[in-house]
Amino acid sequence: MTMTLRTVSADATAGLPAVAVPGAVVRDPLGAGRRRARNGLLAGLGGVAAAAALAWVLRPGPSRRGATAKGTAAEDATLQAGRRLNRAAALLGASVLADSAVEHYRGSFHNPAMITPLLASAATIAVSLHGSLDGRPRAHRLRDATYAAAALTGLVGTAFHLFNVTRRPGGLSWLNLFYGAPIGAPAAIALAGILGFAAERVRHNAPDGPPSVAGLPAPEVLTVLAAAGILGTVAETALLHFRGAYHNPAMYLPVTVPPAAAAILLRTLWRGGQGPRTAARWAMRATAGLGLLGTGFHAFGVHRNMGGWGNWRQNILNGPPLPAPPSYTALAFAGLAALTLQEEVAVGGGGREEGDGR
Repeated sequence: MTMTLRTVSADATAGLPAVAVPGAVVRDPLGAGRRRARNGLLAGLGGVAAAAALAWVLRPGPSRRGATAKGTAAEDATLQAGRRLNRAAALLGASVLADSAVEHYRGSFHNPAMITPLLASAATIAVSLHGSLDGRPRAHRLRDATYAAAALTGLVGTAFHLFNVTRRPGGLSWLNLFYGAPIGAPAAIALAGILGFAAERVRHNAPDGPPSVAGLPAPEVLTVLAAAGILGTVAETALLHFRGAYHNPAMYLPVTVPPAAAAILLRTLWRGGQGPRTAARWAMRATAGLGLLGTGFHAFGVHRNMGGWGNWRQNILNGPPLPAPPSYTALAFAGLAALTLQEEVAVGGGGREEGDGR
């Protein structure tokens, strides 16, 4: 608490000279918030450093796979798909880390649990980078545990955000969906954990059998997972761009191109062949490029605010979220991994499949 002095002007006292009188005792409501924000950021940075150090300590040595056995093309394709999924989880985790840091800083970390997604996403990034560099065709227990923790964090965070929206006056309404805690944001860290966990299952498959995830065919599981992630991201984008009244025609791109790409990807499930897979591959590449392009548009949106990048401390908080668009790129990577596995299964089956016209 601080004691303030209130200056009384001469006009307000009918000609008397200005004097300073004791004012009301006021609290410093921002002081505690700044301290919580500082502590939250320090904890998040500490989590990033600890996770990176752990990944460095556990980094894999040179793979001796070629010295012990001659790797088959199927093993190489499966490992490539697994490592691509690791990279997708890393990119999605980075998007969540940056977005959560900005949004929870804006909320002054008033709930200590708001630090959790920073730690979970930082750990996801570290183990995903470890997995993307790991040339061994088997799962890793620490990566498995970290991915499972990230998925659980995302599910709990989604419940927290849904509770935040429904407890506001008006309950589940458009206004609260626009300005309350974003429901789709914690779901992204859950998706990153699921993608990483699937990466470990893919790379741990036996080389003489078709790749599977939880007993289900891996190509189909990953195809559905990538498409569902893209469509969920589109739903959140559509909501926020509707809030922005689609004032820029480019705001229609992320709600039109990715849904079409997801449909093209899903089409490969019931119509195989090289043609549909090639079309899906180009659709995933377009989605990945759109994610990078969207970051540029959001950076321009920050620039358009008063003060531009010279006032970045305020405009990053109030402008369009810079870390959001790369989530499309991450999910496109997952779709490309699914297509790699589809091609592996097709080649393993002798190159003939329903709908390939041969």
